[in-house]
Amino acid sequence: MTHLSLHRPRRLALGLLSAFALALPLLAQAQAPSLETLRALAAKEKPALLQTMKELVEIESGSSDREGLDRIAGYISARLQSLGGKVELIEPPAADHYKMFDTPEQPGRIVKASFTGRGSKKILLLAHMDTVYPRGMLAQQPFRVDGDKAYGLGIADDKQGVAVILHTVALLRTLNVQDYGLLTVLINGDEEISSPASRNTITRLGGEHDVVLSYEGGGAPAGPDSLRLATSGIAAANLLVRGRASHAGAAPERGVNSLYELAHQVLQARDLSDRSVGRQVHWTLARAGIVRNMIPPAAEASADIRVDRVADFDGIEATLRERIKNRLLPESEVTLNFERRRPPLQATDASRALGAHVGTLAGEQGMNLVVRDKPSGGGTDAAFAALATKAPVLEGLGLRGFGAHTTDAEFVQIDSIEPKLVLNLRLILDIAQGRARW
Repeated sequence: MTHLSLHRPRRLALGLLSAFALALPLLAQAQAPSLETLRALAAKEKPALLQTMKELVEIESGSSDREGLDRIAGYISARLQSLGGKVELIEPPAADHYKMFDTPEQPGRIVKASFTGRGSKKILLLAHMDTVYPRGMLAQQPFRVDGDKAYGLGIADDKQGVAVILHTVALLRTLNVQDYGLLTVLINGDEEISSPASRNTITRLGGEHDVVLSYEGGGAPAGPDSLRLATSGIAAANLLVRGRASHAGAAPERGVNSLYELAHQVLQARDLSDRSVGRQVHWTLARAGIVRNMIPPAAEASADIRVDRVADFDGIEATLRERIKNRLLPESEVTLNFERRRPPLQATDASRALGAHVGTLAGEQGMNLVVRDKPSGGGTDAAFAALATKAPVLEGLGLRGFGAHTTDAEFVQIDSIEPKLVLNLRLILDIAQGRARW
């Protein structure tokens, strides 16, 4: 008994010292780097991020350009692998594609990179590498810097988002941050055509993560910076009318005028919008006939549809299918193709809570950030991620910019690089270390 009692205090002290030694790394992890430290790191990273945007812009990667998409996917994969990520190039099987009128035979592959940490939170970072521009347009607008603007086709939508993710991950590595459980980067190559091949993968991964951060542009050139918690759902309605051709002068009565029927159909479906609930249905394209002196045998029209609520897709489609039964010309045939191109992203309590946290971080940095929880007409891939999760989904963590989908005016604001890098680092650190709550 005497022997045991003499050694118990020493053993207790050694145990306490061992526990303290084990706790030291955890205590160090819980200490976030100072704002000054992060600002210095972001300032040092800025030239490299500009160079990355240049290299991304100089790879033409239109949504139907599989060769260009393979090149840019290879570039991004190599960068993520060099940062220590476990990289996969995912080729979704054709059976997994949601076919639409503009879906290419081979949509671009998906780049996925996984970074495993020591914590518990799983964070998904989203951006896209495809653009709306066909090959050959790079010569008309090569990458260039003019004052505080960096120009280039696809730079705002969304090659800046890819660059911000790459350099945010690089800075996390510089800081030796491993407090997250899993950090997943997902870059798809078919966003501009409504993600026919990648939507199911995005939805699945959204359900497997605790938070989704998406890197479309983050505000207008002059500000304020913006963060979006809600975006519009997008659909397309395509009407096809089949009539019968005949000589417009000698035998018009033998024809069935598809143009007349199309006009009737469009006019009887012009009242489906309701701005009070975010529902918009606008007929925007129409085509009919072959030559002037022939009764047109076929006609078609398309409508652009925007909704704030998923259920409105069903309501609009059902109404259109019912109305096309009412025909002006009984011998005509009218068919409807209804494409659900993108669901709406709806603000949740979780996303509002995390959005408010981002607003607090931005205020501490002196940033003017507006958190928007109402859609403004645009869509996002983040909405696919939100379909299978109640976790917060935030859109617009990229750079401020302007001119997406234009031929000579697309740019990002260079002065938004440093504050956005700092904001993203602080947000990911706070999520990983448990300071951000929702």
